[in-house]
Amino acid sequence: MFEVLMFLFENYMDGNIVLKVDDETIIVELEKIGFDRYEIGRALQWLNGLQDMQKTVIAGPKFTPHALRYYLPEESEQLGVDGKGFLLYLEQVGVLDPLTREVVIDRIMALEPMEVNLGRIKWVVLMVLFNQPDKKSALSLMQEMILADAFDVLH
Repeated sequence: MFEVLMFLFENYMDGNIVLKVDDETIIVELEKIGFDRYEIGRALQWLNGLQDMQKTVIAGPKFTPHALRYYLPEESEQLGVDGKGFLLYLEQVGVLDPLTREVVIDRIMALEPMEVNLGRIKWVVLMVLFNQPDKKSALSLMQEMILADAFDVLH
C-alpha cells in the first residue's frame, strides 16, 4: 500500500491533498500501471483518513506547547524507539507541533506494522505537512531531510 501512497503523492496531489480526478479513474489508472486493486483501495482509505483526522484534530482541544506525549503500548510498538525519537526530534526543531504530531501518529497507526520503518515515518510526516498550507517552512525542512537521506548527505 505504501508504494501506492508514494505514487499518488508524487503524481496526483495538489496543495490540498485532493486528488485531481475521481477515485474510480485513479483506481483504473493505477491498475494499468500494475498496482493491486486492494492496495489502491487501502491507499485511498488512508488518504481519506488523513483528511478526516486533520479535521478532527483542528476542531478538538488545543495542546499546551510543553505537554509531554505518552504513547499507548500499541503506538510504542508500531513506532519503535527510533520512530518515537524522530518525532520528538521533529517537535524540538519546530517541524511538528502537537496537533500535527497527532495526525502523523494516527496515519502511522493506520499502516500495517510491517509497513512501518523510519524511512516511511519520514514520508508520512512529509505527506501530512504537505496537506497543511501553514506548514511550508516545516515541509521544506522535511523535504531537505528526505533528500539528504536519499543521497546520503551528512549535515
